[in-house]
Amino acid sequence: MENLSAFEDKSPEELLADVDNTHPALYYILAAKLMCESRWDEAVFWYYVGQLRFRIHLAARPELDPTGDPALFASFTEVIGRPVNEYAFGDIEAVAATIDKVLVWDDEHPDGFTPKGEFADERENVREGLKDLRSEVLAEADEIRQERKEHGLENRSE
Repeated sequence: MENLSAFEDKSPEELLADVDNTHPALYYILAAKLMCESRWDEAVFWYYVGQLRFRIHLAARPELDPTGDPALFASFTEVIGRPVNEYAFGDIEAVAATIDKVLVWDDEHPDGFTPKGEFADERENVREGLKDLRSEVLAEADEIRQERKEHGLENRSE
């Protein structure tokens, strides 16, 4: 993984310039920057693009040192994912629609880091997992809303 500090001073728009060809960690950094600018819906989108692309990368390269990219993925998922998901799951229908948009975006954009042609099986398996998440979220919408209410979290749609 290239040095993450190279992304530190870049704006979200600058990060998007070469997003199709960059390590999937970039999507998490982009989501974090968007959160800091209170651009939450965009942060949710790019976070889930990051989840998809990083999971594909890890599935395609099971031999990776677990203290490298797999550890980075786990850390980003916890540190960036927690606030993104707290926001996202406040509107179940919107998070489901965002997952649909992520899948379309992934179809329409090349992946220069984990090329689609080289890793088609891994990509399809990870995409199916994201589709399953979408289905589960919609099926459990009432339970998710109730749990959020019990924990003092906002439900933006009922």
